[in-house]
Amino acid sequence: MSEEEKKQNVVVTIGRQFGSGGRELGRKLADRLGARYYDKELLREAARRAGMSEEFFERRDERFPSFINGVFSFAFGYNSVNCYSGSTSISDDSIYRAQSDFIHSLADGEDCVIVGRTADYVLRDHPRVVNVFVHAPEDVCVERIMRRGEPDMPTPEKAKAKARRINKLRANYYNFYTDKTWGAASSYDLTFDTSKLPMDDIVEMIVEYISRRFPRQ
Repeated sequence: MSEEEKKQNVVVTIGRQFGSGGRELGRKLADRLGARYYDKELLREAARRAGMSEEFFERRDERFPSFINGVFSFAFGYNSVNCYSGSTSISDDSIYRAQSDFIHSLADGEDCVIVGRTADYVLRDHPRVVNVFVHAPEDVCVERIMRRGEPDMPTPEKAKAKARRINKLRANYYNFYTDKTWGAASSYDLTFDTSKLPMDDIVEMIVEYISRRFPRQ
């Protein structure tokens, strides 16, 4: 792909509270834009490219660094020198770098919608990126979580506890790896309370924003 073609790629990143509908929004938006959607798919491909176990990647997905297996290089979102030693040692930073490298390759290659994984920060220098954050009142998030029918979510209390735990993990992860604050309006271009409008309406608002900010030539 030429440099001129790369400049035409539009990338939408979506940060989300657990249970607020980030994945639903991402899939609907990708369909509406004719773009590729990446969430867990991103993890699988990044793991494959890095020669790491997909299961290992998933266990460390959007988790605060443990500091157990390596020393951080602090070159977050870009290639950096090897930051761990030993054939079996894998640091959280190496996982983050592998994932970030893959996010860069996606943004250079196609229109896409990327959910989570600090993609907004990783792509902070990309010329055509729109960063979105979605949230909702806790009771609305709990109701959405319960509708998924997950076997470990038999009660609203457990759903609420899980949402609070995952939101804390996501916030810690995001705040550690970026110079921004997870969920703060100033960290994003657009923020939405998904309890206020149907998801399809939110999709159309984002599409309209993209068309006005990045009109196709």
